[in-house]
Amino acid sequence: MAVIVASAHAALARGSDQGSDQGSDQAWEHWGGDAGGTRFSPLNQITPANVDRLVHAWTYRTGDLDHRIAAVGGRIKFEATPLLVENSLIFCTPFNEVIALDPRTGAQKWRFDPKLSDSQRPANRYACRGVAHWTDESAPPDAACRSRIFTGTNDARLIALDARTGEPCEGFGAQGQVKVEIERTLQWPGEFQITSAPVVGHGVVVVGSSIADNRSVEAPYGTVRGFDARTGALRWSFDPLVHDGITAGHANVWAPMSVDEASGLVFLPTSSPSPDFFGGGRPGNNDHADSVVALHIETGALAWSFQTVHHDVWDYDLPAQPTLARIDTGAGERDVVIQPTKQGFLFVLDRDTGKPVWPVEERPVPQGAAEGEQLSPTQPFPTHVPPLLPQRFARDDLFKLPLIGNSSCEAQLAPLRNDGLYTPPSTQGTLLYPMTGGGVNWGGVAFDPVHRIVYANVTRAIHIIRLIPRAEADTMAPPRGVDFGPQRGAPFAMTRAVAMSKLGLLCNAPPWGEMVAVDLKAGRILWRSTVGTSEDRAPFGLAFKWGTPLVNGVAVTAGGLVFTGAMDAYLRAFDAASGTELWQGRLPVPGVANPMTYQWHGEQYVVIAAGGHSEAGTTLGDSVVAFRLARDGEAPSLWSRTIDRPGGRLAGETLVALFVLLLFSVVIWRWRFART
Repeated sequence: MAVIVASAHAALARGSDQGSDQGSDQAWEHWGGDAGGTRFSPLNQITPANVDRLVHAWTYRTGDLDHRIAAVGGRIKFEATPLLVENSLIFCTPFNEVIALDPRTGAQKWRFDPKLSDSQRPANRYACRGVAHWTDESAPPDAACRSRIFTGTNDARLIALDARTGEPCEGFGAQGQVKVEIERTLQWPGEFQITSAPVVGHGVVVVGSSIADNRSVEAPYGTVRGFDARTGALRWSFDPLVHDGITAGHANVWAPMSVDEASGLVFLPTSSPSPDFFGGGRPGNNDHADSVVALHIETGALAWSFQTVHHDVWDYDLPAQPTLARIDTGAGERDVVIQPTKQGFLFVLDRDTGKPVWPVEERPVPQGAAEGEQLSPTQPFPTHVPPLLPQRFARDDLFKLPLIGNSSCEAQLAPLRNDGLYTPPSTQGTLLYPMTGGGVNWGGVAFDPVHRIVYANVTRAIHIIRLIPRAEADTMAPPRGVDFGPQRGAPFAMTRAVAMSKLGLLCNAPPWGEMVAVDLKAGRILWRSTVGTSEDRAPFGLAFKWGTPLVNGVAVTAGGLVFTGAMDAYLRAFDAASGTELWQGRLPVPGVANPMTYQWHGEQYVVIAAGGHSEAGTTLGDSVVAFRLARDGEAPSLWSRTIDRPGGRLAGETLVALFVLLLFSVVIWRWRFART
């Protein structure tokens, strides 16, 4: 563990002139900025005019890279977003350690270790996206655990800590912990875990779960649970899936949830029933799966539910936090829920009733599924807000390098069934576009309540899905290089693979990752901007602006900026009005987490967890990195740069020419070698 403080002499020189008055400081008290997940900050100190003055403030390392990552074979995802509460930045590591830092220096204030086992083998890797904060207003101001941090763990515990000291809350469960009881026997300890932050409202703390996909029909139930925030006693449980005699599990809530304190509702983004790619054993729409579900947070009683996918066999579950906003619909102001999807849809629902604000049409979708399957003949399509990305892949959309082409991708994709969105899985092989990790993922969207604009990161990539008949699946060795799901209890197993060329490039043409700005009232896309380059993956650090996959989200500020990380090692700032990329902050490894911003003693900071992404094959790390504006007399930082800096990088056209020349040289060399 180490703390690196930039410009220590400047910090010391400021000394006592900061004072102790924090009345003007702005906190980030929830994982999504606020309880509704808008990821909006009213801070405006950093603007498009001065963002080029951002410098590295400090870096904190958790120590996981030195002590834990190797022990678990690198199976981690550092996706946490810190909170600023009780004068501390508080976050969780992939191993569910909770750490509090000094907001100005990044120095550690306290640390809690739940002693997670290295042998758990969690299905979705060791991960923790964040923690929740709650204040017990009925407790005396100086009482222990009046201010609490709640965190879920990879081994299915809910833990309550004193937000000021990190000590477990003795009155909560047993020594500050509650073990979540799981209805079905697990196949191994890591089949069931908690990865997203809990949410709290009306004295109830609510947790979902992340469950291994495609293992069997009889998977664990996706039960959501509400616990008393003071005692840890179970108040209620809600199984999203209406079983009606079927044996399926899942429909769990693995993505972050939202709370409307005023109405007492908690909003759940539910997932698909088990298994993901064959639903013959679960006929019907599978109500409350793949749905936005609103519950009364005090009782767990259902208020309403809106389904975004009927009878899901594509793993198009809801991966993102429902964002609560107030918008002008053109017919007046309404409180709404904005729900992004993997397909690139934005569903906008009335917050009290769950009914669409603008018409949603049931449109016919491809049929002719595998034997025993019972597809829904239609699926819901929003009509007012356009999709955030294309939803159909054609031959012309192949990524073809000049002079080289892309024959390996053509050979992969040509035999596949490809009838557009909702083409069913098949033994022939099905082209799934957007992929199951496409569109908007767990990072969610951001909403600017002043300009009424939605900002979202989206991924464009293809999955190849293939059903394997049971007799063949039971005798075959799991294929290498693809995701294999046995789907035990179903007549088919499945394989899933990202469509990539032999050069290691995605088969679909760039951009592979974009930020999109949407005017909800007008129902139109305002701008798109490519996010990320090949700099950290390509030979010689060539920075092709092709975009990178983007599972993480963004933060938007009143200063007119949108911040985001990517699968390369930069934190970026974009002009919120135009989408122009203005600034890059260098990170030790990619920051595949949602950034946050706060003001401390009059200075605005922007912070992101930089840990890389093991599933994407990036370099891994364990850092939390902060930036702020340069102080008077402070030298520019090597961590920071404006992207249009003269001489900063070669022009994109020059890089492309160099890359093509390199490839052409390799082809010629291989041809000459073969002739000899």
